[in-house]
Amino acid sequence: MSTLVSPDHSLHTEKQGLTMLDHVKHMVATDLAPITAKIDEGFYPSDVMRSLAATGAMSAHLKSPHGDDDFCLTLNAMALVSRVCGSTGFMMWCQSVCGLYLQNASSTYLSQTLLEDHASGFTLGGTALSNPMKSFAGIEKFQLFATPTSNGYSIRGNLPWVSNLGPSHYCAAIAQVLDDPGRQVMFLLRCDGDGVQLQPCPKFSGMEGTGTYALHLKNYEVAADEIIADPAGPWIKRIRPAFVLLQTGWAAGIIQASIASIRAAEKPLGHVNCHLVVQADELETQYETWWHDVMKLAKDPLGDRDDLFLKVLKARATASELCLTAAQAALLHQGAAGYVMSSPVQRRIRESHFVAIVTPALKHLRKEIARLEDQSC
Repeated sequence: MSTLVSPDHSLHTEKQGLTMLDHVKHMVATDLAPITAKIDEGFYPSDVMRSLAATGAMSAHLKSPHGDDDFCLTLNAMALVSRVCGSTGFMMWCQSVCGLYLQNASSTYLSQTLLEDHASGFTLGGTALSNPMKSFAGIEKFQLFATPTSNGYSIRGNLPWVSNLGPSHYCAAIAQVLDDPGRQVMFLLRCDGDGVQLQPCPKFSGMEGTGTYALHLKNYEVAADEIIADPAGPWIKRIRPAFVLLQTGWAAGIIQASIASIRAAEKPLGHVNCHLVVQADELETQYETWWHDVMKLAKDPLGDRDDLFLKVLKARATASELCLTAAQAALLHQGAAGYVMSSPVQRRIRESHFVAIVTPALKHLRKEIARLEDQSC
């Protein structure tokens, strides 16, 4: 399989990027790989997340004082981690996209002071935008509600599943403004704030160590300096292509690892596996074509343009489909060895299902793709 680093990066990016990716590879081998079983059982790897952030693995896509940003590099780092643990790769997406929100916030406190701590891994955060993204797409209604106050908003409501959280974490959330039905406000939600309750979720079939909680808010006060965007609607339209595209790095690692599992079975089982419909060469070709398209989109994934968003949605839908196909093929090629509960193939089966159901789920993607294609016609 070809190298993960896009060959057309600038020289400046390559020099910095290769060094960072080398650090990530070392951490994956020494710190992450030995604890994947614990993560599967519900262990949240906070030390690994902070260390990965310290390398720049979750902030390369954020503009530096020199004007540099590299979504390709963030995606490649995410893919390296997800080859070994998709749960940690998913949390990297949460942290990365939360940084994107902070960087583009209207509040200078969020876009400067907090962003610096966030980018370094000193603080960790998630993204509570599953419900809002589905609400903007007409799939469900907003579940948080905002009442204006003298210094901001008072928030109430419930969100069922929000990831990369903990008692000292935060996330970005969106609430419907009660006295203005056409307006929503996006804000920073602190897990240790007054009026916030974190509740553990039911045990999932996978992705257990992702710091996923249900959030219950009652009279949670948001000050003006913790408002990300008001109104949130136009702001989200500009951010959403990057929100969706950043998930492809997580999917890429799962696909790569699945292909590697197929390759590993060639010597002992190739004489019978050759009769299976899905083979490694075919998957690898599909992967390389898709990843090339992703890298092109990652050059400039911000903007309120329907043509950009449509391309991103299609790339993300392909990510789900390739994940499902590759993980199932790996199981069939590995046979009984891949059916053992402790097998990495089993983990990737569960992870691939999550890629296809997490917001935007495959059905959500297909709905939006159909809407934009009909609109363009």
